[in-house]
Amino acid sequence: MKKAILVFLAVLAGLLVVGVLAGVKYNQIKVQMSQTWAMPPESVTSLVAEEEEWVPAIKAVGSTAAVQGVTVSTDQPGIVTKINFESGQHVKEGDLLVQLDVTQEDAQLKSALAQQKLAALNLQRQKNLLTNRVSSQADFDAAQAQYDQTTAAVLEAQSRVSKKTIKAPFTGVLGIRMVNLGQYLQSGAQVAPLQSLDPIYVNFWVPQQNLAQVGAGQPVKIRAEGQPEPFEGKINAVDSVVDEATRNIRVQATIPNPRGVLRAGMFVNAEVPLPNKERHVVVPNTSVQYAPYGDMVYVVEAAKDASSPKTVRQQVVKIGESYGDKVTILEGVKAGEEVVTSGGFKLRQGSAVTINNQISPPNSSTPNPEDS
Repeated sequence: MKKAILVFLAVLAGLLVVGVLAGVKYNQIKVQMSQTWAMPPESVTSLVAEEEEWVPAIKAVGSTAAVQGVTVSTDQPGIVTKINFESGQHVKEGDLLVQLDVTQEDAQLKSALAQQKLAALNLQRQKNLLTNRVSSQADFDAAQAQYDQTTAAVLEAQSRVSKKTIKAPFTGVLGIRMVNLGQYLQSGAQVAPLQSLDPIYVNFWVPQQNLAQVGAGQPVKIRAEGQPEPFEGKINAVDSVVDEATRNIRVQATIPNPRGVLRAGMFVNAEVPLPNKERHVVVPNTSVQYAPYGDMVYVVEAAKDASSPKTVRQQVVKIGESYGDKVTILEGVKAGEEVVTSGGFKLRQGSAVTINNQISPPNSSTPNPEDS
């Protein structure tokens, strides 16, 4: 009996100890929950949004094309006896490129010239005889016909020689040579591509809804991969047919290319500035948090008092065109509001922030990255 009483008292004492410890712990948790705990401020960069004059533009992708471009080829078969150019060489109209063997044609030309000379003497003789009424008109006509036939034979022989003398049809830049000395070429064999590159055409497509905004004479700005500076030119033609599959229309611009850095077939970005200038709030591209449900920026709000940090407010925005490092804000941000330009990925509504603009993201209309 005494042993049972002792066990009961021991269990009761244990329960009392556990109860006391639970009460102490409960009071500690209650005190901690009653205290306000806040995340430390996040370090971000910021910029005051400004209103700038914005030149809207129609943007498109296109490709370059030579004003004149052909693959020089042979008209008559023959053996190459002379090559008068190097791959990539700049040539002028009429410059000799390739000479085929014309030994036989030269002999035929000399024979035709001799026949023409004899026919000319006979014609002159018959003319004198006809004047002195010694010869008949029929003899004179026969001599005239013989002279005309020999003249045609001379022209035919000269044409055969000319067709085996391959010359540049226009001024331009040659491509890779496709023939070798001593090679026998069939009729139509390719010699080398020839492109006229200054000026150069740029073909691009614009939607049909922009058709009324483009026309011949409008300025165009072209940017090509690997070229830091843009190229400027003018629209010279707008196609008369809209593509039924895409509902786009082709526009062709002419771009001066004195240094020849643009080559036919290059990919380019084209911009057609529109005449009506607009004013919009402009912020750096890095300020915008892009999302499927809506794009937003973080607007910095002033601290409630001197001891409190600044906070941010999520603001859904409607963005417009971008140019360089900047993007226009059509709705959501007013000029003079301070927006976060970097570090926004770690923020949320009401986050405390500290502004550190020692290193700010780029914000230029004409950026020039180091790797360009």
